[in-house]
Amino acid sequence: MAKLVVEVLDANDLMPKDGHGSASPFVEVEFEGQRKRTSTKQKSLNPSWNEKLMFKVRNPSILSSQIIEVFLYNDNKHGHHKNFLGKVRISGMSVPFSEEEATVQRYPLDKRGIFSHVKGDVALRVHALHGGAEPDDNIDVDNDVRISSAQNLHRRVPSAPLEEIDGDHEHYYKESNDKSKKSKKERDLRTFYSLGNGYGSGVPAPTTAEMPVFVEARRDFSMAGPASATTVMQMLFPEQKPEYGVVETTPPLAARMGYWGRDKTASTYDMVEPMNFLYVSVVKAMDLPVKDVTGSLDPYVEVKVGNYKGVTKHFEKNQNPVWNKVFAFSKEMLQSSLIEITVLDKDVSKDDFVGKVTFEVPDVPTRVPPDSPLAPQWYKLLNKEGGLLKRGDIMLAIWMGTQADEAFPGAWHSDAYSVNEDHLNTTRSKVYYTPRLYYLRVHVIAAQDLVPSDSSKPPDPIVRVEIAGQGRTTRAATTKGFNPEWNQELMYVASEPLNDYIRVSVEDNAAGGETIGRCLIPVRDVPKRVETTKPTDAIWYVLQKVSVAGNEEDQKKDKFASRVLLRLSIDSGYHVLDESIHFSSDLQPAAGQLRKPSVGILEVGILGARNLQPMKKKEGKLTDAYCVAKYGNKWVRTRTLIDNLHPLWNEQYTWDVYDSCTVITIAVFDNCHINGKDGKDQRIGKVRIRLSTLETDRVYTHAYPLLVITPSGLKKNGELHLAVRFTCTAWVNLLAQYSRPLLPKMHYIQPIHIKHIDLLRHFASTIVSSTLSRAEPPLGGEVIEYMTDVDYHIFSLRRSKANFQRLMLVVNVIQDVSRWFHDICQWKKPLTTILVHMLFLILVCYPELIMPTFFLYLFSIGLWNYRLKPRHPPHMDAALSHAENNQPDELEEEFEPFPTPISRSFDILRMRYDRLRTVAGRVQTVSADMAMQAERVLSLLSWRDPRATAIFTSFSFIWAVFLYITPFQIVALIIGLFVLRHPRFRYKVPPIPVNFFKRLPSRSDSLL
Repeated sequence: MAKLVVEVLDANDLMPKDGHGSASPFVEVEFEGQRKRTSTKQKSLNPSWNEKLMFKVRNPSILSSQIIEVFLYNDNKHGHHKNFLGKVRISGMSVPFSEEEATVQRYPLDKRGIFSHVKGDVALRVHALHGGAEPDDNIDVDNDVRISSAQNLHRRVPSAPLEEIDGDHEHYYKESNDKSKKSKKERDLRTFYSLGNGYGSGVPAPTTAEMPVFVEARRDFSMAGPASATTVMQMLFPEQKPEYGVVETTPPLAARMGYWGRDKTASTYDMVEPMNFLYVSVVKAMDLPVKDVTGSLDPYVEVKVGNYKGVTKHFEKNQNPVWNKVFAFSKEMLQSSLIEITVLDKDVSKDDFVGKVTFEVPDVPTRVPPDSPLAPQWYKLLNKEGGLLKRGDIMLAIWMGTQADEAFPGAWHSDAYSVNEDHLNTTRSKVYYTPRLYYLRVHVIAAQDLVPSDSSKPPDPIVRVEIAGQGRTTRAATTKGFNPEWNQELMYVASEPLNDYIRVSVEDNAAGGETIGRCLIPVRDVPKRVETTKPTDAIWYVLQKVSVAGNEEDQKKDKFASRVLLRLSIDSGYHVLDESIHFSSDLQPAAGQLRKPSVGILEVGILGARNLQPMKKKEGKLTDAYCVAKYGNKWVRTRTLIDNLHPLWNEQYTWDVYDSCTVITIAVFDNCHINGKDGKDQRIGKVRIRLSTLETDRVYTHAYPLLVITPSGLKKNGELHLAVRFTCTAWVNLLAQYSRPLLPKMHYIQPIHIKHIDLLRHFASTIVSSTLSRAEPPLGGEVIEYMTDVDYHIFSLRRSKANFQRLMLVVNVIQDVSRWFHDICQWKKPLTTILVHMLFLILVCYPELIMPTFFLYLFSIGLWNYRLKPRHPPHMDAALSHAENNQPDELEEEFEPFPTPISRSFDILRMRYDRLRTVAGRVQTVSADMAMQAERVLSLLSWRDPRATAIFTSFSFIWAVFLYITPFQIVALIIGLFVLRHPRFRYKVPPIPVNFFKRLPSRSDSLL
């Protein structure tokens, strides 16, 4: 007979139930009428059992349809009741039939009712064994309680659910004999489907002491049953698997603990855990003694603390070298209390000893910013026996500091000891700023007196305009000949400091693309437009022959009279989109005089990551992880932690926020440029957080899953631990933004044609990638593409299904309203039907109450849904992204490059396939926009954006009062006149309600 093995490992952060701040928990597992329990762990909120419970599987073929129920109780020896600590339901579909395939899963504990007090999680390892498997010795057979169907009829404990009773310190569960209340008391609990995580992939599971305290978000209200009439506006989204969810954590941050728990020596780095480092600054040396026979000296310094050793570069034939090198040794990894600083002479065979200085770690002073840097001092060099040398001094500064020290980013770190000195920059943390971008508008009007090489036949000219690698051509001239006309507008992206040239070439298609003439126009000479639709003046530019275009002397001698008429302008009133508008991080216009002051500050603490997958397994290494964050034109990069699956960065960064309806993107990569290797950094996963969904002045600390779609399917590469805080500095401006357009004014006065949008975004992304790839250390093109989602608009069957599912979720809400109304008409709920009839009669008799009642109803729903507002920021939702179950051919199509390679198929098939993907991509974008608009409607009262919902609910209440005291006929007259107003009184800028609506959050930023 087959066996089911449930291995109970440990639990974490349980609710105290004994009245003294602790609990004595045990686990009880029930499967197919069989019930077993573990031993009781006395006085522990983080118990560890490591016990196996074995059950008989009567019919292995239906195991996938069975449910495994796991209960946690507090062993109350002073009473006759056991205190409920939590429950977990596990689906049999996730149970593997092999012990090797079983992985450790941490399940958040569920509550029994809305008044339960439950928190924490439990670690289980479940698998099945085929017939013949014998029980382990560790299995507690005495605790086996088999409940047969005959015994169930005579047991004193009924099968009805348990009711929770509130007490002074404990919550007891009493047995209910009223079977008629069963359907009302029971709550649908979550069923977990296991896909495995980092614990089972060759990565050891972290111990209880290492694990952060996870607190599962409260969802019992949303799981209390079908939506009622008062909560019909609360949209329910598909439940994803628990291993793909966000877990709230409670790290010991100064920002969370407040004044009394804050370290008095803490600096402004209150969003990260302090990490102590021993800093050794080697500045220079003076009057060093020579060691070679030739009388020369090639000195360098070796700093050694325990087994960690750092060296400076050496100088040839220099007795007074200057190094200015800082070494940082992690205090947690210090293996010795002695600091040895040795000056050596570089030699071919063996380096000669010059002198040394030693310090004791306990004697090193502590420096806390914002104190000024520690002043370096001169120290006399000692010989090997500890005596003073006659000559030789070295200037040093040694102190204890944290990652808040200004020397931290550029220092040599002990955790990067294996990295070559020449490639140490590739592991350091840096901040990057992208240049300001502008739209460049080139209006090609006409040309005169063209002189083709073959003057016997009229030319067929086109104009090619290029700037900084962006090349576009006009269509064929509407008026052909020697004086053609095009009247076509081309758009490009220019970047500061505007040192590029515009290359304009007139080519003859009739002569095989031969260039008739060419001219170069400096971009800095192009006039700028700010907030005006008035076109600039058109200018005739003289075309030079190709042979003399680059020679000024020949240009003066040349009498070539051909010219081209162009209208050029730099439109600085636009915002240049380098990422999708759905999750853009910046909406400011390019012109500095049009930019508004900041409304707040965004602080992000990148704490660390856990359970990362080994990305360099083939090389015999683990993962060299670093983190990249982007918001606006500021990019940050953390330092690279070498060969570590649980990196701890604890680095804090700050951004000025100019618009709260923006998104910050944070991604984790594997560094593939260590020690001179040339390769693309591998993506591990990313997180997007919309600022409008954050409450002000609240510190959000969560562990976000790092999910990546690969050709083989969805993969979880670990968890990223972040601390996020949005602080508002201008409440009036922040609330006023909800009435302003999302984009700058020029986007509405003179909108850019849809056919230019995607191409201009590609041009802007290319400029950003080119700029950051030339920095030190560089950010590769693969990093920029992943952060900005350059392939977001390429057709993907998976994304199309996800967008269609989003749309259907909104339609389901309308269907629920229709079903509710149908139930009213059919008297399925007599009490509700009577109330609706009474309300209908009142509104018929008093029509002036219709609008106040409607807005008061919206106000009530907003207040009712306040308790259902999200407890954690949005994240990459695997279920919403339709990423869990995909066909291989769908993923192959998604990862296929665009356009399709020629080797893939015939040319005709390739052309048709690319055309199909292009059209389908447009359809996908339209469906996404429809879903986004519908989600914004439902977010009015969902408190996903707390400020927007507060504004709308307050507005609804004000309108309810206003419409109550104002006659309905006057209100209808005002609204009618406003809708039918004359065009002279209309504006091209969208009205306030439209601007408010477009700033509401949607689920676009939660899609992978």
